[in-house]
Amino acid sequence: MVKHQPLQVYERQLCLSCITGIYGCRWKRYQRSHDDTTKWELLWSLILLFTFCLLLVWFYFWWEAHNDYNEFNWFLYNRSGEWSDGTVPILATTAAGFTYIAFLMVLALCHIALGQQLNLHWLHKIGVTAALLTTIVGVISINQTWGQEWDVVPISLQATGPFLHIGALAAVTALSWIVAGQVARAEKTKFQVVVMLLYLSVLLGLYLVPLYISSPCIMDPSTLKPRPTVIGHQGAPMLAPENTLWSFQRALQMNVTGLEADVAISVDGVPFLMHDRTLRRTTDIVKIFPDRQTDDASFFNWTDLQQLNAGQWFLKDDPFWTLHSLSRREKDLIANQSVCSLEQLLKLASYHNSTVVFRLRRPPLEHPCYHSWINDTLQAVQQSGVPQSLVMWTPDEHRAQVRQLAPGLIQTSVEKLSPQSLEEYGISRLLLRYNQASPQEIRNFTHSDINLTLYTVNEPWLYSVLWCSEVSSVSSEAPQILKKVPYPIWLMSPDEYRLMWVSADLISFAVVIGIFIFQKYRMSGMRSYNPEQIMLSAAVRRSSRDINVMKEKLIFSEVGNGVGGADELYGDTGYNYYTNQGISQ
Repeated sequence: MVKHQPLQVYERQLCLSCITGIYGCRWKRYQRSHDDTTKWELLWSLILLFTFCLLLVWFYFWWEAHNDYNEFNWFLYNRSGEWSDGTVPILATTAAGFTYIAFLMVLALCHIALGQQLNLHWLHKIGVTAALLTTIVGVISINQTWGQEWDVVPISLQATGPFLHIGALAAVTALSWIVAGQVARAEKTKFQVVVMLLYLSVLLGLYLVPLYISSPCIMDPSTLKPRPTVIGHQGAPMLAPENTLWSFQRALQMNVTGLEADVAISVDGVPFLMHDRTLRRTTDIVKIFPDRQTDDASFFNWTDLQQLNAGQWFLKDDPFWTLHSLSRREKDLIANQSVCSLEQLLKLASYHNSTVVFRLRRPPLEHPCYHSWINDTLQAVQQSGVPQSLVMWTPDEHRAQVRQLAPGLIQTSVEKLSPQSLEEYGISRLLLRYNQASPQEIRNFTHSDINLTLYTVNEPWLYSVLWCSEVSSVSSEAPQILKKVPYPIWLMSPDEYRLMWVSADLISFAVVIGIFIFQKYRMSGMRSYNPEQIMLSAAVRRSSRDINVMKEKLIFSEVGNGVGGADELYGDTGYNYYTNQGISQ
């Protein structure tokens, strides 16, 4: 007697095969499973989620830290002695890692939505581990070398917070489709309750987050203060070599109201402009004085300094990736720049009636001008003929003596003190890094007649936040960018923000309720089945190209001495296999 098993018909699902294949290398139908995910794979799913969140923060940090890339590169230069743009490999690896982990997260969510068992392939587990460890090492390194930069995250949230909230709300609202499907399919009440509580807690938290979002740009537009003035930090170092005459001239072309420079004193008592301790990065000292390339810049006399070229390095290194935007004439001017003296800068500022603020670096102890550095600098100021009311004096040493010799100088502090203390010391201006003053502190200084200048402000979003915070002036390496910001990037009244917030919450809530109702209705009208359900039918053959007919098992067993025909086999049961509708011989 011969026994026939029915033919098995299944539908090809290419999309599902790609999802399970890429995620867990389960390309074949028989490799997939609808069983519950194992605890081990659940642990890996949590690791994947944590890695995604960490990389998201890391990526956001570097995106907003763009304002201070030059500062980071300078830190690297001080450690390695070689100038390079260290942000490029960091950004490349961060973008690649985030894209990879985000892709795996999408695949994992697709598994959950389709009811597939999570089973991350071992190669992906290695990739996730590498991304996690690399990011952790990066975070630790930044904490040790550039810890102050983490302040950019809460500061940037003052500009991006309202919009990130809308994005997060949209993402969590979209996840309701998966959550609703899981709840509707689940058979255990306990599982349904836990999932619902977790999801609703997250959703409720997002609905209430705006209560804690604070931004100075949420204000009455009619109370907006005048545009903060811009001081060219080292001139316009993105368009010309820093601390050169051409750099300051370019800054003046960008309508800056002041110029900021770093000042050292030569061995023969001439104050000159130089940011670094040595001359290696910004001059051709390796070519002119190869044996002295590591010497402190202040141990050179002014005659030797004038022999150095201070512009060719800019054409060679292109530190801000702006060389392509410069004309041939500008490049020729850059190539011929020399070390600039403080007196030259002051004369230029006097001609344009621009304020000058400089940071004076005291020479080493063995330097001939170690004790006379203040007097040497004052002498250069007086010889330049610049009005004292245009010079912001920052050194704290011998401030009382300086006030007697040059009473017209604008006394400026680089140390954060209370407005009352500054007034007691006779200081009228304060110069701080932008992360050292909160919006409330900025308003306090403004209302107490202390002119506050914050540095270094290069990005329009940061400039806009500080503008709304009522800061009076900023110091920038990118005056050509801030020149194009005639108004804060965004500004809305509290009533407008509340309307946007409540509207977004109501729309989200309505969409979530609608999705849960639809999923419940959809699942109630469907019987629980495998998306790749094998449809057993021995009597139906489909002509569609999308359906494959596969005979998986045809077992023959003989009873007795011969094999009967099909009519014999099915005659007793009343079932005619070969004459059934849809089957042709």
